[in-house]
Amino acid sequence: MSTLSTLSGEVWAQSDSLTLPVQALKSKDPKTRHTLILPLVARSIETDWSVGVAGSFTFRFNRFDTVTRTSNTQALVLYSLRQQFITAINGTTYFPGERYILNHQLSYSYFPDKFWGLGKIAPDHNEEPYTFRQYYVYLHLQRKLKERFFGGFLYEYQRLLAVDHIAGGLFDQQHVAGRDPYHISGAGLSLTYDTRNNAFAPDQGSLMQVFFNHFTPWLGSSFRYTAYVIDLRRFMRLYRDQVLAVQAYAQFNAGDVPLRSLASFGGSNSMRGFYDGRFRSKNQLVLQAEYRVPIIWRLGAVGFAGLGNVGDHLRDLNFQELKFSYGGGLRVALNRKERLNLRVDYGWGFGESTSHGLYFQLGEAF
Repeated sequence: MSTLSTLSGEVWAQSDSLTLPVQALKSKDPKTRHTLILPLVARSIETDWSVGVAGSFTFRFNRFDTVTRTSNTQALVLYSLRQQFITAINGTTYFPGERYILNHQLSYSYFPDKFWGLGKIAPDHNEEPYTFRQYYVYLHLQRKLKERFFGGFLYEYQRLLAVDHIAGGLFDQQHVAGRDPYHISGAGLSLTYDTRNNAFAPDQGSLMQVFFNHFTPWLGSSFRYTAYVIDLRRFMRLYRDQVLAVQAYAQFNAGDVPLRSLASFGGSNSMRGFYDGRFRSKNQLVLQAEYRVPIIWRLGAVGFAGLGNVGDHLRDLNFQELKFSYGGGLRVALNRKERLNLRVDYGWGFGESTSHGLYFQLGEAF
């Protein structure tokens, strides 16, 4: 949903059939550090059958610090029958007293993918294969300005080593920026208000974040454009431990935006049920909600729904060709104290086309 979500095959496998992993939990100090290692056998919309290893490391700098939320780092190595290879590390570090917060993501992808064209109207029969190889770096450092308010500096780098596409096909017909190898480099500022009570699965509080990122040849970018993002989330505990989570998300781009930086639907965090990148354009607007219910012991269930649209201009973000999705899933608490869940969701996407799939991941969608 953000610049991060332009990576096909996000940090965790998105599956429509899977073999549950064997898990190992190690801890030198169970009060401050936890490590999860999860061998994966999965099948996703984008990858078909795939195998890999996922890991999660959670920690606190000081066990007696009740103000600072738990830091986390997650990693993935994944290889699929479609000869896709993804390796990634991402996470969030909360420094003592949350005076500073660092978000980071580093990844490499070799990914045979699909493209249906640009815009909200992209018929199924347009489907065209292409393959990209990509390095990606994202750093976002925030400093506390006052209680719950943070100002931040962010940097993003993306290197497309190759984009293999059909000569004379959709990429050439629509003159898609970024259909040849390129790199982007951009920096920006953010402002965040964050009252969430947990880093993984909050049941109270809000997140309101706005930021912009400017890409320019001055920083070594092949393209000049600016990305603007608004991310609003609200978490409400309703009956007992049941939680309603709501998110409104908007991304706007101005300038010459390359392929892998366009706003797009799909994946495990936004409009679940759509192929990752099924619809691409300069702008997007998404509203989604999820209802989370504990069942018994470590098991829980959720229901979710979302609607949204993409468009080359702001006026295109309307009810014409509106896309919507819904679905449900299960949660297994791997670490009940920190609320770190294994997530298994099945989603359906509807609009100009219909798609569906099951997602397997650590942590909530939002």
